[in-house]
Amino acid sequence: MGAVIDSQPAITQAPQDGMPLSQAIRQRLRNAGVRFHANDNVSAHLREGDVDRLQDEVALHIENALRALVIDVDNDHNTRETAKRVAKMFVKEVFAGRYEPAPAITEFPNIGQLNELTLIGPLRVRSACSHHLCPIMGHAWIGVLPNADSNLPGLSKYARLLNWVMARPQIQEEAVKQIADLLEDKIAPDGLAVVMEADHFCMHWRGTKDDGARMVSSVMRGRFLEDPALRREFLALMSARNR
Repeated sequence: MGAVIDSQPAITQAPQDGMPLSQAIRQRLRNAGVRFHANDNVSAHLREGDVDRLQDEVALHIENALRALVIDVDNDHNTRETAKRVAKMFVKEVFAGRYEPAPAITEFPNIGQLNELTLIGPLRVRSACSHHLCPIMGHAWIGVLPNADSNLPGLSKYARLLNWVMARPQIQEEAVKQIADLLEDKIAPDGLAVVMEADHFCMHWRGTKDDGARMVSSVMRGRFLEDPALRREFLALMSARNR
């Protein structure tokens, strides 16, 4: 007796104005000369309703991937809605930093002209690696030497900006640079330090399956590069907060 074959045809995306929405968005980005790598933000080139429609298209492709894995999504009660759930998770949750604009930054006047070291952290890091889409979980620390004449952002905004950058498929070395570039642009400090320590489940779960390895990345800018004493103070405070 021959093997039973799933008779359901593969789902194809219905075109929107002659082409799938994802293709239309890619064309907009190319026309604008904008890069759209995994850890880039493309929100400026999305139109009203695009995110919901894109989620629907992603769900169709994920369902086809499940079928290609020989999973009976029509009759398996556990995976019947998996494609929709995964699409929502990707587009509106774990990779939302690609499709949402940067969070607004509340600033307060630096009335006291503060220009001493401020340490923020440990801040929770959650992302996924671009190579295997496996989780990246860890913490980050941000050291800021404010400019005496610049405004100061609200404390929670550091976490919001960090989460926005990390809510994309990331490479840790690139992520810390993106965070540093964003903070420099937003607050223009005299000095900035970003350190990230994270577990990578592409090592824990697959490959070498080494669940004891962690990766540490750092970026130092301005006075943190020029002043070894300031850098030592930041690292000592960070170490004390990590105990």
